[in-house]
Amino acid sequence: MGIGVSVFLLALGAILTFAVNASVSGLDINVVGIILMVAGAIGLVMTMILMSRDRGTIVEERPGTRERDVY
Repeated sequence: MGIGVSVFLLALGAILTFAVNASVSGLDINVVGIILMVAGAIGLVMTMILMSRDRGTIVEERPGTRERDVY
């Protein structure tokens, strides 16, 4: 899950929780909104953790790709 999907879930959950006043039988829209916000927040945190791990990666030079001395 990327940053875009996480932010989308957060926004959709906030809209369902705070802006929708409709009622559906057998479904609580407020609870669905809260679940979407929690899923978006977890996805955003996990994406940030994984992105920070990737930045610390050191790429090693492959053998045979160095410049050769010219005589």
